[in-house]
Amino acid sequence: MEIGSHEIPIVPVGGMIRLGQFLKFAGLAESGAHATELITSGDVEVDGEIETQRGRQLHGGELVTVTTETFEQTVRVG
Repeated sequence: MEIGSHEIPIVPVGGMIRLGQFLKFAGLAESGAHATELITSGDVEVDGEIETQRGRQLHGGELVTVTTETFEQTVRVG
């Protein structure tokens, strides 16, 4: 899938994964504590909506976006 001229990378997970785990697995967070910080700060969106639950279940197909002052990345759960 593309947004503008940027292709969105797909991160294959092979089943259900929790949001905090996915952020680490996809390289969007450096650690579990960093993932929690991003989520509680409102820096993570799932399908365009801010998500504040670290345990949110992702089943595939969701777009996850992390936006901070210095970084923005969107990936699709595969």
